[in-house]
Amino acid sequence: MVKKNKTPITGITVSKDEDFSAWYTEIINKAELADIRYNVKGFVVYRPWATISIKKMYQKYEELLDKKGHLPLIMPSVIPESNFMLEADHVKGFAPEVFWVSEAGSEGERLSERLALRPTSETALYKMYSYWIRSYNDLPFKRYQSCQVWRYEGKMTRPFFRGREFHWIEAHNCFATEEEAIEQVKEDMEMTYKMLQDEFCIPIIFFERPQWDKFSGAVNTYAADALMGSGKVLQLPSTHLLGQNFSKPFNVKFTDKDGEERFCYQTCYGPAISRIYGAMIAYLGDDKGLILPFDLAPIQIVIIPILIKGKEEIVMNKCREIYKKLKDIYRVKFDDLEESPGSKYYRWELKGVPLRIEVGPRDIEKKQIVTVKRHDGEKAFIKENELDKYLEDVSKKYTNELKKKTLLDFESQIEVCYEQDSAKEAIENGKIVCCGFCSIDMEAYQCAEKIEKDLGAFVRGKRVDHEKHEFATCLICGKPATCTIYIAKSY
Repeated sequence: MVKKNKTPITGITVSKDEDFSAWYTEIINKAELADIRYNVKGFVVYRPWATISIKKMYQKYEELLDKKGHLPLIMPSVIPESNFMLEADHVKGFAPEVFWVSEAGSEGERLSERLALRPTSETALYKMYSYWIRSYNDLPFKRYQSCQVWRYEGKMTRPFFRGREFHWIEAHNCFATEEEAIEQVKEDMEMTYKMLQDEFCIPIIFFERPQWDKFSGAVNTYAADALMGSGKVLQLPSTHLLGQNFSKPFNVKFTDKDGEERFCYQTCYGPAISRIYGAMIAYLGDDKGLILPFDLAPIQIVIIPILIKGKEEIVMNKCREIYKKLKDIYRVKFDDLEESPGSKYYRWELKGVPLRIEVGPRDIEKKQIVTVKRHDGEKAFIKENELDKYLEDVSKKYTNELKKKTLLDFESQIEVCYEQDSAKEAIENGKIVCCGFCSIDMEAYQCAEKIEKDLGAFVRGKRVDHEKHEFATCLICGKPATCTIYIAKSY
């Protein structure tokens, strides 16, 4: 029996290139990814279609962390204020964003000590590390947890990109030497490239953040930026060299081979999975809706019957036969709702299903299957006896094809500028500006403020990879340039 659907989903009505913000909002709503109507500002409900993909992203990241020697743990969601106050720079940086728990019970009993809802876990974990780490034999000590964090975000919130609760993985590592800690930071960046570019098809570039924009309490911060369709960059995973800034106040130390006590060198790494998912929506999607990597799609293949009067049952039976054959190998949906094929195409293109199978009476007569790939619209006519081989080939190649198609050539999006006027014009045209700068130390903060005020952009930092551009003077103050930096609008 054919099921009826009285409320078919229509396609996207706003062009991504013409109005990115409206396009993003429409895709969130029509693809049923999130709902902002939860009655606490900045807190969003993630709906099943997004949640399924996010869980798969977690799984891929966790498997890679496990492979690299990290072990999982689960920490409490609350942090005592006394823990939180131990590292001065850290508390100064995060205090404005903290949600505090101060009462409990129906009578509103005041707690003896305020508890911070975890904005990040350094101050929770490192208290425990001081108990767990004793000897050089315990090092390297590499742990991670997959969890939620809460930050009182004062700016305008947007699903996945920016909210007051987000979902991430945080890895916290301890080493005997600074050199080992630096190597871990490099490994974190390699993992980021592998996950974001190879698995999630999001092109990124790593920057060493300026000192005024580093993680609170870190020696240095290295962060991946992705360029969104709006011309703004979005910060994705970041890794931080903490040095001994936390190990000393939290007493995280070990006894070396000579019997001497030494403080550990530490790093931390934070891939925000929910934000990466938002970047995937924004970067890969088109005017038809979502485009998803094959492994991350909640449904990988949808089967759509093409019905002609008098031959309905023949077509439906063939669709059921194909579904039964594929359901234990792939995530397959047989769409048997009573709608036109066009309405079904719109729905599943909107949701980003990688492959569509169409079955009509003529196809059955010819013993063929019609397939359409989502990311490029390629239509193929496959003999029934060759379907298994074809689908296996598609499942292996789809994500790599998507990666090659969408891998942004950052060089084409970068404009080299020597004057403020040309930099301002480039920023307004959605470009990343490459320019000379006096320093990324705190002494150059006034120049960074001028960039924000006059150009409407932010200093992203120095490229971590090879830099091929050199400048004689700072774009802002005209003093001799000590480095090449990149500036852009950001979320």
